[in-house]
Amino acid sequence: MKERCLVIPAIKKNAVIPDQLVKKLAGETLISRALNTARAVCPSEDIVVLTDSQEISLICERAGVRYSLNQSLRFASHDIVSEMRDLLVSLAATYCNALILRASCPLVTWVDIEDAYKAALKAQADMLITVKKVHQRLWNMHEDNLESLLDEEDRLYVAESRALIIVRLASLLTNQPKKRIAPYFLDERAIEIQGYQDWWICERLLQRRHIVFVVAGFPAIGMGHVFRALMLAHEISNHKITFVCTQESALAVENIALRDYPLVRQKDEPLSQTVLALNPDLVINDFLNTPLSYMQELTGNAVRCVNFEDDGPGAELASLVINALYEEASGSERVVCGPAYFCLRDEFLEARRNPLRDCVHTLLITFGGTDQNDCSRRVLNIVEPICRAYGIAVRIVAGPGYLHRAAMEEHLKVLGNPLVQFTWATNVMSRMMEGADLAICSAGRTVYELAHMRIPAIVLAHHEREARHTFARPRNGFAFAGLMQKISDAKIRNVFLAMLKQDRRARFWARQDQLNFVPNKARVINLIQSFLDSEE
Repeated sequence: MKERCLVIPAIKKNAVIPDQLVKKLAGETLISRALNTARAVCPSEDIVVLTDSQEISLICERAGVRYSLNQSLRFASHDIVSEMRDLLVSLAATYCNALILRASCPLVTWVDIEDAYKAALKAQADMLITVKKVHQRLWNMHEDNLESLLDEEDRLYVAESRALIIVRLASLLTNQPKKRIAPYFLDERAIEIQGYQDWWICERLLQRRHIVFVVAGFPAIGMGHVFRALMLAHEISNHKITFVCTQESALAVENIALRDYPLVRQKDEPLSQTVLALNPDLVINDFLNTPLSYMQELTGNAVRCVNFEDDGPGAELASLVINALYEEASGSERVVCGPAYFCLRDEFLEARRNPLRDCVHTLLITFGGTDQNDCSRRVLNIVEPICRAYGIAVRIVAGPGYLHRAAMEEHLKVLGNPLVQFTWATNVMSRMMEGADLAICSAGRTVYELAHMRIPAIVLAHHEREARHTFARPRNGFAFAGLMQKISDAKIRNVFLAMLKQDRRARFWARQDQLNFVPNKARVINLIQSFLDSEE
């Protein structure tokens, strides 16, 4: 007695679209797709196709798969087990279990079938049926009037997907009154083709590619990589997206999890192993400098890579490197640099850009998503007496990784300045920038957003790498003061006083007024899309 067989009902008379089973969907006919899925589960001699079509019989013969042809066959009900009872009973002499796969459900994979089979065995079920969850309110139609079928307005229902049924064949040979029927939830891939709209949806889903964003975000490097990756992922709706976070990126994991993207965190294995296990079509690396060994593993498995802000040894193997924060060109066609590739978040597109006011009314202080060294508090202590004297309001904005929140809040109580406002982990940075006349910030992506909002700024780099972000210079409306750990309080104070002068601020504002980052995101998305559309 063999353990299992796989049966594919392929009845042309029951098709809802003409020649549905032999019509190509995403380059492959439904019957061929079902046969290929079946052969990943069972050898050809254990596959049986039940059909009314000579054409499908010929396809099966050429594929080396058994078929049962009955040209008068037509299913009269949705109870497929009853409709196929004679065939299933005949198979019971040879097999313990029958797996019934519907060709009209093309999203089902061999992995789904194997997983469902294990679930059926574990449940010791007479039958397993694939189902999907449905949140709906049900109604009865009584003449021209609707009557609520159930009292509950918001209830979870389970609907049969008809994609896969697993039957313990011995249960068909007895008159057992109540059979054990186990559910198998197949929510995302439970679409059954019942019309042209389902056909269109399935085709688009089968044509999707898998994009894996590999990101890092922790106090030492900040959260800019995570925010950019999330922004780009929001723009890509026609492909499957998965995020991978490096082992040390607990902060990134916490932030991405709130957005409901599929998320995998690297464990003790090499990062390349974590990524390759997801079978990506394209990997977008945004975690600073890629190691050569990591990129060799990916490209050695024919995976294309788009890397952001990558100055590491692995960058040479990337299909494309986008270094928006670095303006120096590398001479390679695979590397694009400069502000033309900085992607502006959507919230800034509708934000009110600041006019040039007669004097500084509001100062913005922000040092990125983590501000590990608490630069915000140091700068506040330097400029707060001046702001108090001039009646300048101060907005301090810290990101979700800012670990000095409690100390800052306590410090503000001691200062007792009602013009100082502290905001932690805002989701609307553009709102914080609206109305600001001057800013003091680090040299990351924030400087581009400030330039878009027309806010001249004093820039203090967290570290040497940030100091290489040369966009933040006077030609673009910024006074670059230097490295935070090397600059004195006196110099910060003097630069701040200089930037309060209207003539200098007006010159910087006018330079920012000439900049336009709005088209850049579409440019970057098109570059990414080009690697998915082209074939190597």
